[in-house]
Amino acid sequence: MANHKSAEKRIRANEVKRERNRYQHKSTRTQVKKLLGTTQKDEAQTLLKEVSAMLDKLAKKNIIHWKKAANQKSKLTKRVNALA
Repeated sequence: MANHKSAEKRIRANEVKRERNRYQHKSTRTQVKKLLGTTQKDEAQTLLKEVSAMLDKLAKKNIIHWKKAANQKSKLTKRVNALA
């Protein structure tokens, strides 16, 4: 356990950040699954904009690796463009 006041504060702050990161990551994954489930192109394109922005934010905050975000955006874009 922490022996210093600053270490106790750091533990609390880390827990808050961890919860926020988990929430943002999980909501992004949910939106990705929603995008993958759509079959209409116009709906998929609007969802793609939202998901791309969410992935960029996660990458900017180092919640996910920036190359993973780029790969996901690329695959999702290909999938949306393939819709009739």
